[in-house]
Amino acid sequence: MLDAVVVGAGPNGLTAAVELARRGFSVAVFEARDTVGGGARTEELTLPGFRHDPCSAAHPLAINSPAFRTMPLERYGLEWLHAELPMAHPFTDGTAAVLSRSVAETAASFGPRDAGAYRRLVAPFLPKWDTLTRDFMSLPLTALPRDPVTLARFGLVGLPPSTWLTRRFQDEKAKTLFAGLVAHVMAPLNGFATGAIGLVFALAAHARGWPVARGGSQSISDALTAYLKDLGGLVHTDYEVKRLDDLPPARAYVFDTSPTALGRIAGFPRYYEGYKYGPGVFKVDYALDGPVPWTAEQARAAGTVQIGADSAEIGTALTAASREGRAPDKPFMITVQPGVVDPTRAPDGKQVFWAYGHVPSGWTGDLTDAMERQLERFAPGFRDRVLARATAGPPELAARNANYIGGDIASGAVSGLQILLRPKLSLSPYSTPHPAVFICSSATPPGPGVHGMSGHNAAKAVWRRLRQT
Repeated sequence: MLDAVVVGAGPNGLTAAVELARRGFSVAVFEARDTVGGGARTEELTLPGFRHDPCSAAHPLAINSPAFRTMPLERYGLEWLHAELPMAHPFTDGTAAVLSRSVAETAASFGPRDAGAYRRLVAPFLPKWDTLTRDFMSLPLTALPRDPVTLARFGLVGLPPSTWLTRRFQDEKAKTLFAGLVAHVMAPLNGFATGAIGLVFALAAHARGWPVARGGSQSISDALTAYLKDLGGLVHTDYEVKRLDDLPPARAYVFDTSPTALGRIAGFPRYYEGYKYGPGVFKVDYALDGPVPWTAEQARAAGTVQIGADSAEIGTALTAASREGRAPDKPFMITVQPGVVDPTRAPDGKQVFWAYGHVPSGWTGDLTDAMERQLERFAPGFRDRVLARATAGPPELAARNANYIGGDIASGAVSGLQILLRPKLSLSPYSTPHPAVFICSSATPPGPGVHGMSGHNAAKAVWRRLRQT
């Protein structure tokens, strides 16, 4: 009998398996797709030689992850590549605000009236970043805070809506860049704890950047898998699990799946019926005949580029997708251009380009034209560079990854109390009504992103049980 079986080979499932195997437990992973990766995969979606990331592409949370930083993933081929700028946010006048590794450079890009306010915002937290990330990414109750004073101070700043936090800025550049940071988790700007979301992304950039993985996001998943196998773990692909009886006998079962799927498979389908899923995304992967022709010079040097003319436009787009049930006319977009630092992703002189906009859950329309009209505002002539495109709306994304219900790549709405209390109010969010069944997906704290911390935290709950039985 195995000690633990993990269902789902996304970053959280693989991390949970590694953490258990490192402690001497026998572990096997079962993945429904023909390759590992979940939200961290790389595929040729457009033309031969163009390697795209269907979901995650830039990784501020992965390089800052307390779990990943304890693993020798570089021995298994993972190499982080850093653009000159982690992120840029261009404006229609050809200027841009930037998120740089340097706090001073970032503050200067906002203009003299907001430079000091930004420096004062990040100053209390950046020197204590590693301790702070371990504290808030290990919550709830998986470890006592190492620095409760800094964590409490962070909560005072971050728990109110981001619109409260941005009142300290006078000009639009700082407000717009920060609104874009919040929008990465598809949360309305006036929602609970959205200030914390934006602040985390900013601090992550200053601490270690927003890198891409050489060769694509698949490199993260492949490194975790190789490390797991060296620890004695087993990985099975092309193995769909529809009920617990489909799995071999084990002392514990750990699910890197949506709460909905877990409830159905484990026999308690109504346990998570109050869990809410958020809006979806419309994703376009481009093969380009050269770099994106950004008007703003800073955008040409950035790994990630946010697209939204101002904070009001970003807020309108988020409200349309999350509350009004319609696709925005001017979508807020997150884009990544790996070719700025990784020449392996496309043939010589060519580029891959990654972009998505927010749409309502389950939306079946086509956002391509609206997205490209937005891009043309900041990069005139973009369409002339397009060699091929691969589009995926909510139905296609859900078909590729069963965790993305309605196209929700966060595996659950990041709004209201569900930002913190996922997948339901519980002192042990990784446990379920079945004492031997656990959940470790992005539906559990600390939430979405490629960081493995949900898997790490769930593994703690699992090994405590295994040691008791």
